[in-house]
Amino acid sequence: MKKIVVTGKTAQDAIASGLRQLGVPEARVKSTILEHPARGLFGLIGVKDAKVELELLPDPLEEAELFLQEVMEAMQLRDIRIEKKQSREGTELHLFGGELGMLIGRRGQTLDALQYLVNIVANRYADHHLRIVLDAEQFRERRKETLRGLADRLAERVIRTKKEVVLEPMSPQERKVIHSQLQQHAKVRTFSRGDEPNRRVVIVLR
Repeated sequence: MKKIVVTGKTAQDAIASGLRQLGVPEARVKSTILEHPARGLFGLIGVKDAKVELELLPDPLEEAELFLQEVMEAMQLRDIRIEKKQSREGTELHLFGGELGMLIGRRGQTLDALQYLVNIVANRYADHHLRIVLDAEQFRERRKETLRGLADRLAERVIRTKKEVVLEPMSPQERKVIHSQLQQHAKVRTFSRGDEPNRRVVIVLR
């Protein structure tokens, strides 16, 4: 943790000076008053300045990004760019560059596992729950399009054969894509069957 000691005519002046040095808002520091200002002759302030220690608190997203960089270095992935943006699902970290296939893994399983770890790291330093969505080379959006197409094709099969179709086990996020795609379908409906991690979407006639 980075710490600095600053002085000022008052404790608040010292804190303000330290915040300017660190370039962060007050919420990002823990302040400890080491010495109060001493009053001089006739009650004047200034004989002895206040002394305050400011400790820079870790930023959850910065810690998550540092963890990601360490993982990528360990995997010998070079020149990876991390882009950050906010969405309804939370904070999205997008990875671009290099050979990211090994980081994505089969059907995104490695990416999902890494996302899980990134969330653990970030929430270790957060004062409220954070949700981080990790993506690489826009894999998640491409995967959603694949699943939507799969849902439509399997729905047609159910209508044609009049037999239910049971999909392979999927993560809750992927099952949600299938359910959403067929939610308004006139002839089929979906539900989930089984227990994690082998829970599956089932498509049947209405």
